[in-house]
Amino acid sequence: MNAAIDGVAALGRGTIGAVRATGNLTLFALSGLSHLLRPPFYGRAFLRALIEIGFFSLPVVALTAVFTGMVLALQSSTGLARFSADSAIASLVVLSVTRELGPVLAALMVAGRVGAAMAAEIGTMRVTDQIDALSTLSTNPMKFLVAPRLLAGIVALPFLVIVADILGVLGGMIIATVKLGFNVTTYLHNTVNFVQVEDVLSGLAKAAMFGFLITLLGCFHGYRSRGGAQGVGAATTSAVVSASVLILAFDYVLTELFFGR
Repeated sequence: MNAAIDGVAALGRGTIGAVRATGNLTLFALSGLSHLLRPPFYGRAFLRALIEIGFFSLPVVALTAVFTGMVLALQSSTGLARFSADSAIASLVVLSVTRELGPVLAALMVAGRVGAAMAAEIGTMRVTDQIDALSTLSTNPMKFLVAPRLLAGIVALPFLVIVADILGVLGGMIIATVKLGFNVTTYLHNTVNFVQVEDVLSGLAKAAMFGFLITLLGCFHGYRSRGGAQGVGAATTSAVVSASVLILAFDYVLTELFFGR
């Protein structure tokens, strides 16, 4: 009997904790977004975050996209060959990359790189009282630290996904033409004829949402970190894990919204 009561109590505490965390994150997000609409705007902080998220993430996103396209073309050829449908490789690669793999894999790579860095930077500022110093100097920490990063994430991720889409299709074409014997012109013709504007736009819309989630969670966990170096480490881990989970969850929600019939 006591074990059952303890189990119910633990479940209740977990539920209350989850609801409290969701509420805190929602209020933090609304506060950050509200500061985007009110002056002053720190353009230098925005450009710094944009370069950090976009430019410095290009190598890892590019490599991930190229090899993803290569593997996708190689794997799909083995399955489609059983049904004599090798000609569908180009359409399968371009749809998979533009709709799903480009946005999701780019976001996961950026979450691991940028989300952790943001949480560590802001967390260090929190535990060393630099955020309190900003408030003392009449600088709103949410406006200076959070709002520019949120906007940079929303702007940078779609551009990274455009690069990922192009390189993913290019990687698939390399394997299809070099290893599988496809004609380059025919492969490109099939790719262009099959992909539609809505396929690309849906991926870019996902990318903007993923960029917002990555920067939001990196800032949120860093801003609320406590307890010195150990707290900063825990905030970094939480930022990456929670961002990755929410990326996958929102990917399903947005896919259902765009393509659910």
